[in-house]
Amino acid sequence: MPLAHNLKKVSKNASKSTAAIHIKGRKFKQLNRATLRDKKLQHRKALLHERKSNELSVVFHIQAILKEQRTDATEFTLEEIKEMIAGFIERDAEELERLRSERRKGRPATNRQTLLEEKVKHEWSVFETGFKVPDLSDPVTVERVREWNGTTGATTNMKFIRISKDMTEFPTQEVEMK
Repeated sequence: MPLAHNLKKVSKNASKSTAAIHIKGRKFKQLNRATLRDKKLQHRKALLHERKSNELSVVFHIQAILKEQRTDATEFTLEEIKEMIAGFIERDAEELERLRSERRKGRPATNRQTLLEEKVKHEWSVFETGFKVPDLSDPVTVERVREWNGTTGATTNMKFIRISKDMTEFPTQEVEMK
């Protein structure tokens, strides 16, 4: 079985021949496989990037709250963290309410309204099972969140925990940021 080559290498190799590539030929099949492989890798990369940006948006929100409050608090209680998560989930509440009020009676919801409603519903269900947030009960992590530069790599030195809606005490183990 031949080794998998990236699309650039296969297309360069296929372009070396001066003749046209026949649709049932070996070069065409190699080029087709490499193209499909490249599309699959790009799709996976886009999904990973989207998931990472969704996870980082919680950290952005918490960082904004910490900078906005301008308090020198080094530790936060579980209830304060839950309030921050609830605030994150309800961040689009004003726009959603505006979209609902602008819609005429008997008309279907706009695509934007439907997307926002689904997003809020999904985030509340995630909050019930466990939302992954920085451990704000740890003073070192609070300081790192305040000084965070917004990159994915800078989150590796933060401690993350899962907080659920019904939780009464802090979890004992931290969660890895993947």
